[in-house]
Amino acid sequence: MTPVRMFVKIYGDVQGVGFRAFARDRALRLGVRGYVRNAWDGTVEVLAEGDRMTLETFLDILREGPRSARVSQVEVQWGDATGEFQGFGVRF
Repeated sequence: MTPVRMFVKIYGDVQGVGFRAFARDRALRLGVRGYVRNAWDGTVEVLAEGDRMTLETFLDILREGPRSARVSQVEVQWGDATGEFQGFGVRF
């Protein structure tokens, strides 16, 4: 399958609740490459690359979030993968 890229912006009570660690753990389990970070506006951003089906699964997981989070809205943009990532990490 051709790899794709997704950029996800997650709204709600998502900072300070372990969301980045949760996203990193799930991404590593799925073999997704990219990163997660807290944004200045209180959202969490995820940039991920992989095959479309795996990224759709990851997106469903992000919509749920960890138990301590309350996700109110998720925006996603799809594009072509660049292959720039070796793994999945947390950015600050």
